[in-house]
Amino acid sequence: MKDKLKLGIPKGSLQDATIALFKHSGWKINVNGRSYFPEINDDSIQCAICRAQEMSRYVESGTLDAGLTGIDWIYENESDVHIVEDLVYSKVSQRPARWVLAVPYDSDVKAVGDLAGKKIATELVNFTTRYFQDRGIDVKVEFSWGATEAKVVSGLADAIVEVTETGSTIKAHGLKIIHELLQTNTKLIANHGAWTNPQKREKIEQIALLMKGALQAEKMVGLKTNVPRAQLEKVVGLLPSLNAPTVSPLYQSDWFAVETVVASSVVRDLIPKLMKNGAEGIIEYPLNKVI
Repeated sequence: MKDKLKLGIPKGSLQDATIALFKHSGWKINVNGRSYFPEINDDSIQCAICRAQEMSRYVESGTLDAGLTGIDWIYENESDVHIVEDLVYSKVSQRPARWVLAVPYDSDVKAVGDLAGKKIATELVNFTTRYFQDRGIDVKVEFSWGATEAKVVSGLADAIVEVTETGSTIKAHGLKIIHELLQTNTKLIANHGAWTNPQKREKIEQIALLMKGALQAEKMVGLKTNVPRAQLEKVVGLLPSLNAPTVSPLYQSDWFAVETVVASSVVRDLIPKLMKNGAEGIIEYPLNKVI
């Protein structure tokens, strides 16, 4: 194909989760050793791996047509890109990560305003600087290359702004969260020029559709069961579903096959109820996509 879509895959903590999501969406990406250009089973796509922190700059400049990165790094870089889709996934869970302000447990700092005249260490320097400037709080923000929690412990900073999903690492370093600055999750973004190219836009929209379907499927399962006619209405009444469950008669029988899609969170309570109401041969199965 003459005009391939140049797609950025985030390097680092999100890399494995992103490649797994692409697999569930229908694309297999093979990362070979130290290569920054992994193979993908789609001749219309050319992949490149780069840091999520830099992704929006490469997409804005047109070096990449599209890519996946957090809204935090789009804000940090003040990048002018087209946000195609909101994709809530991470290395831990399907929920947004948070950029939080943390201080030592024994610190006198209780609120954002208490940091006036103090030093903050973070990787998110530009966003943090603007955040405090907008609130008229004079702080010194320094870039941290990593091990940000240790900056406070060692006395190199009075507070940190760090990203967390559960807060457990921050607590483990003897720090406490006193404020949340930003919730962030992964965005599929596109270069404005690529978005106006019909061929590339169609491919980007295909990726967005199938990735969103794969994420939706992670939260749901399929259920099949056999139900006698006398209990059919009761069982169907118990079943939540996207629309109505599929009901079909079994061959030369007074029984029916019932099939539906439900949230995985309700299955452990639902199956015993189905059995009590006459359902038999219950099968639960995973889904690849729900669209």
